[in-house]
Amino acid sequence: MSTNCAPAQERSAVRALLRLWPYVRPVRARLFTAAGVAIVASCLGLVIPLVLKWMVDGPVADGDPAGVWLGALYLLLLGFAEALLFGLRRWLVARPLSHVEAEMRADLYRHLQRLPVAFHDRWASGQLLSRGTTDLMLLRMFLAFPLTFLLVNGVTIVVGVVIMLQQEWTLGLVILGPALPLIVMCQAFEKRYARVARQAQDQVGDLTTVVEESVLGIRIIKGFGRHRSQARAFRELSATLRGTELRKARLLAAIWGVIVTLPEVAIGGVLVVGAVQVADGELSAGTLVAFLSTALALRWPVESIGFLLAMSQEAATATERYFEVMDAQPEESGRREPVPGGAPAAADGLRFHGVTFRYPDAPSGSPPVLDRVDLHIRPGESMALVGATGSGKTTLTALIPRLHEVTSGRITLDGVDIREMSREELRSKVAVAFEEPTLFSAGVGDNVLMGADDRAGLPELERALAVAQADFVYALPQGVDTQVGEQGLSLSGGQRQRLALARAVVGRPEFLVLDDPLSALDVHTEAAVEAALRRVLADTTALIVAHRPSTVLLADRVALLSGGRVTAVGTHHELLRTNAEYAHLMSGASLEDLPGEGEDER
Repeated sequence: MSTNCAPAQERSAVRALLRLWPYVRPVRARLFTAAGVAIVASCLGLVIPLVLKWMVDGPVADGDPAGVWLGALYLLLLGFAEALLFGLRRWLVARPLSHVEAEMRADLYRHLQRLPVAFHDRWASGQLLSRGTTDLMLLRMFLAFPLTFLLVNGVTIVVGVVIMLQQEWTLGLVILGPALPLIVMCQAFEKRYARVARQAQDQVGDLTTVVEESVLGIRIIKGFGRHRSQARAFRELSATLRGTELRKARLLAAIWGVIVTLPEVAIGGVLVVGAVQVADGELSAGTLVAFLSTALALRWPVESIGFLLAMSQEAATATERYFEVMDAQPEESGRREPVPGGAPAAADGLRFHGVTFRYPDAPSGSPPVLDRVDLHIRPGESMALVGATGSGKTTLTALIPRLHEVTSGRITLDGVDIREMSREELRSKVAVAFEEPTLFSAGVGDNVLMGADDRAGLPELERALAVAQADFVYALPQGVDTQVGEQGLSLSGGQRQRLALARAVVGRPEFLVLDDPLSALDVHTEAAVEAALRRVLADTTALIVAHRPSTVLLADRVALLSGGRVTAVGTHHELLRTNAEYAHLMSGASLEDLPGEGEDER
């Protein structure tokens, strides 16, 4: 299920995270200010050991109680100022980072709407959902905490080391002893953790897909009693994710152990060497106290390196996953240059000129789904498209609104190549009703009016509902304002299909593409819809995928699609007399009186 990606070890985390800059740039002033405030607050903590040195070597050594109380006041004020500054940093980053997350999520959603159908065919929905939720949450957390504190803790460590070297350089060398092993260990940790973090985030996407499919397909699961097998599949994916998360935890525990142990050993060495120097009179007690206090103050910045690096790797992986989608090429929204020989001709209807189509991910050498299709639907004519399951009917209809692009050849509307039109212009001329109707979690009226421009209102809605014989909506609890629920599953299949048909005709399109639009209707409703639909078809140019003779009879002519090619065109009665394959298809349908079957082609 997981989408293929470049191996984690082949990418730079820094290069990946730099891609966030366009989103961060508008709020950079507040983020830089917050980082500056955090650096000042952290460095204030390093002043405390210097105050301790003054107290030990001064008031304590001299027996001056007033000086001790003054030093205690200084320490209290420094602590208060440090806490206040860290609180200010948190306030500074909260609002801008929420804005960054919201902008990235909005951009992702807009981009998904512009990506071609072929992209959505390849990607699991759970993978896309996890990128828009979990990954963006990780990025917001990274920008709020790890990014700032990688900088803050780095500056703090450098300043603290400089202070310690100035106090006593020999002890400074002792404390710096673990630096080289720590650097080597952190580099090894980064590479290994990056791979495991990517696996975990992809597995979250797979798990999200299973949950989504189980919720949407709950009727099938319950109907076939497959809840145990679905639960087993979910447990297996959960166990896989748990194992990956445990690998992450083990890696983090290992680096954390090293990061904590080595500095503690160094501090122990400083204590021994420093105590000897104090006993020999080479070092003041105040300097040793200040040195050790500074070293202890640097424990948190050093120990935090492990999980800051881990969170940075997860953020880098989340950034890669986000931009894997954002880098996908969207549909071209503008016009193409006119194709030679494609000069407009008034009222020429819908034409297919030698159209060949092969899916981009089809195996090399496999035959095309459509092969040199030539077809002309005259202006105002209705043509039925008939063929065996898998012959390419649904694919052919998807080419007209450019849900897929032709591999070769061209399609014209009134003599204009559809590739010369913007997609917005094309889809304002062409309306489509699919065999499997999709409804959204909105009101009935809102679902239908999606097929018209923003100026359409109640009259257009009522007309479309009448054409589709969808008067049942007026009996719903809130009429046309009734919420149909996710996927429209609160309605029957026939009701959903009638609403999809109403959506197709509400905008009075110039060209109408219907993919077996009546397959889920009972005989009486089908007859009523056909009667109303004939009046609509009289004013438009239509291509109708049909499986039953009753649907075929709506059309003026019929085209037979066989093996990806149009092999016969004529009236229903002509083809019954002259074409054995067509007669077989129609006789099988009429004998069994079956509703239209779903297409096997994609």
